[in-house]
Amino acid sequence: MTAPVTLPLWLFILILTFAAVTFASHFLFPSVRWFLRRRAERIVAELNKRLTRPIQPFKLAGRYDLIQRLVYDTEVNRAILAHARRNSVREDVAFETARRYAREIVPSFSATAYFGFGTRLARWLARSLYDVRRMQEPASVLKGLPEDATVVFVMNHRSNMDYVLVTYLVSEQTTLAYAVGEWARVWPLSAVFRAMGAYFIRRRHRGTLYRRVLERYVQMATEAGVSQAIFPEGGLSLTGATADPKLGLLTYLSHGEAAGKVVFVPVALAYDRVIEDRVLIRAGEAGERRFGVPITKAVSAVLTHLWQRLTLRFRRFGEAGVSFGTPLVPDEALRTDVTALATELLRRVDATMPALAVPLVARAALGGARGAQLRDAVGEAVADLDARGVPRTPGTAEEITASGLGRLRERRLVAEDGAPVRDGPAILRFYAASIAHHFGEAPEIERHREDIAAAPEPAEQ
Repeated sequence: MTAPVTLPLWLFILILTFAAVTFASHFLFPSVRWFLRRRAERIVAELNKRLTRPIQPFKLAGRYDLIQRLVYDTEVNRAILAHARRNSVREDVAFETARRYAREIVPSFSATAYFGFGTRLARWLARSLYDVRRMQEPASVLKGLPEDATVVFVMNHRSNMDYVLVTYLVSEQTTLAYAVGEWARVWPLSAVFRAMGAYFIRRRHRGTLYRRVLERYVQMATEAGVSQAIFPEGGLSLTGATADPKLGLLTYLSHGEAAGKVVFVPVALAYDRVIEDRVLIRAGEAGERRFGVPITKAVSAVLTHLWQRLTLRFRRFGEAGVSFGTPLVPDEALRTDVTALATELLRRVDATMPALAVPLVARAALGGARGAQLRDAVGEAVADLDARGVPRTPGTAEEITASGLGRLRERRLVAEDGAPVRDGPAILRFYAASIAHHFGEAPEIERHREDIAAAPEPAEQ
C-alpha cells in the first residue's frame, strides 16, 4: 500500500487537472455562484428602490429555466403536436424544433450589464451625437398608472438610434424589453442584446409553431409585468412619415390572459438628422427593404467621424426630440379589434410628434419659401403648432430658421436662400413628411417642381 508508483509526467499532470476541476466544481464554483447571486440580489434590491417600475422576477430568472418553462407550456405543446401531425415528423423532432425557437427568442437579462454598461453607453451615445430634447419627463407619464399595470411603450421607428435614445431616457424609471430583428443576431451583438433583455424575432418567419412559441413568450412576459417597447411599423420608416402598422406583437399583447392590465404609452421620436436617411430614401425609391451599404463606405464614415472627434471638429447632428403621449388603456372592443387599436396608437404617436428645426425649414423650403420668406413660413407654422399644443423645438421663428437652414447648408442640401440643390429635394421631403400630418398635408409633400438635374450646385462651405 505504501510502495511508490511511477507515472509519466503527462499522466500525473492530467490526474492533477481532473482533481482540480472536481474540487472546483464541487466546492469552489458553488461558493462563487452563491456569492455572485447574493451580490446581484443586493444590486437589484437597491435598483428597485429608485425605479418607478421595479425589475420583475421574470426578467431575473435563469435563461435555461425560461426556455424550459416556455417549451413545456400547454399552448406550445399543443402547437408541437399539431406541427408533428401537419409535417409528418416525430413528436420529439417537433419538440426539439420548438426548443430551438425558444433558445433563439429568450433573452438572458443582466441587471449589471443593463445599468452598469448599457444605459451608460446609451446616455453617452445619445448626448454625444444629439442635443436630446425631452418634451416631458417619463416619470410624469408613468406616475399615475396602476402599480400592477404592464407598461408597453409604442414608438415610431425613425432610426436605429431609437433603441439607444429611449433606453437612456427611461433608465431612471424602468428597464425595457425590446423585440429586435435578425440583424441583431450576429455575434457579438446577439450576446449584448440578450444581456440587455431584448428578445429576437424572425420577422420573415411565418411558421405556425414559431409564431406560437413567440406569442407565448410575449404573453408570459406580459403576465409577469415586464415593461416592453415595440415598433408597430415593424421596421424603419422609408419616407419619414409613420408607416402602416404590423399587427403581430399587438395581437399577442391583446389576446393573452393579462391583456386587461396592459397600458400602452405612445412615444414619438424625431430628429434633425437621421444618420441612415440616404440609405432609407434609396430603399424607399427602390421599393424594397434592402439596406445594403458597401463595407468601404461604412468604414470610411466611421473613420471620418472618429477623426472629426479627435480633431475636435465634430458638431452634433442637431436635436433629437422625444415626446410621450397620453397613455391608452384599451377596452374590450379595442383588444378585440387589433387594427383599430394599432390605428389609435399610431394616431396618438403622430399627435405628439415633436416639430424640430430641420423638418420645419424643410417644409417651408419645399413650399417655395426663399430667403426672408423662410422665416415667415416657419413663424406661421410655429404659431399654428403652439395654438394646438403640439410639442416643438424652443426658440423664435428666426432662431429656428437659422438653426434648420444652417444644418441643411452644412450638408449641401440647400443654397444660401434655402433653394434645394442636388439630391436636396428627396431628403427635404423625408424630413418634412415627419410633421406633414400636423398641418393636414399628405405624408409626402408634393415633389418640387424644379428639375433636380438642373438645380444649382451648392457653394463651397
